[in-house]
Amino acid sequence: MSTNKIILITGATSGFGEAAARKYVHTGNRVIISGRRKERLETLTDELGAHNCHTIHADIRDQKAMADAIAALPIAFQDIDVLINNAGIGAGIALAQDVALKAWNDTLDTNVRGLLGVTHAVLPGMLRRNKGHILNIGSTAAHYPQATGNVYAGTKAFVHQFSLSLRCDLLGTNLRVSCLEPGFCESDFTATRLGDKVAGNAYYEGLDAPSSDEIAEIMYWLTSLPAHINVNVLEVMPTRQALAGYALSRKNESSINFGAAISQN
Repeated sequence: MSTNKIILITGATSGFGEAAARKYVHTGNRVIISGRRKERLETLTDELGAHNCHTIHADIRDQKAMADAIAALPIAFQDIDVLINNAGIGAGIALAQDVALKAWNDTLDTNVRGLLGVTHAVLPGMLRRNKGHILNIGSTAAHYPQATGNVYAGTKAFVHQFSLSLRCDLLGTNLRVSCLEPGFCESDFTATRLGDKVAGNAYYEGLDAPSSDEIAEIMYWLTSLPAHINVNVLEVMPTRQALAGYALSRKNESSINFGAAISQN
């Protein structure tokens, strides 16, 4: 992509978002970074330089606060070229019959309503300028169900379909919409989801999973393609991950995953 573009990245205080902020600034662009953790936003701004970085300290679930912050952007950051809807959580790792309703609502409010609120606030400006790229961060969970995925997977299925439908609505304009769908990746996401950094690191042991920096490279590549090319959906997995096998539950036996059982033999 050409330099000196303005990139809005949600969920930029860790993981993919933080890595993407560094990548875009280091390649000559300016970033707007949003997140709930003020200290992390300030630390990242100090690292990248205030002239390259504008912060929005807000919870993406607060649609009004996000919309107001976007409407009040300084002139130097107003014309957003790329929106990266990265913020997301997977609260409530539990079977549906055991999970707390609040965990479901928090996941829905972040992954769906938060994404919609930011998109709705940014889209009019892109349409006025007739240019822009919306990159939504989805997940392979949108397509391959697994136990405890329940609402998280459902929200990512929404992101997938919303991306495709938004692209249809924007046909005839110069705006682009892409959905990047990672599988297992090493980031703070799993540690946060499990509530334990040690357990999060152990979860990926031996998988040689892509790092946040590597996913940021893919984000940058997607948004750097010539303006006449739109990548609709891109699914990314580590080589050691494949589609899950089907599950069986026999009488008087605990549930088994057929694919997992084979892989252990």
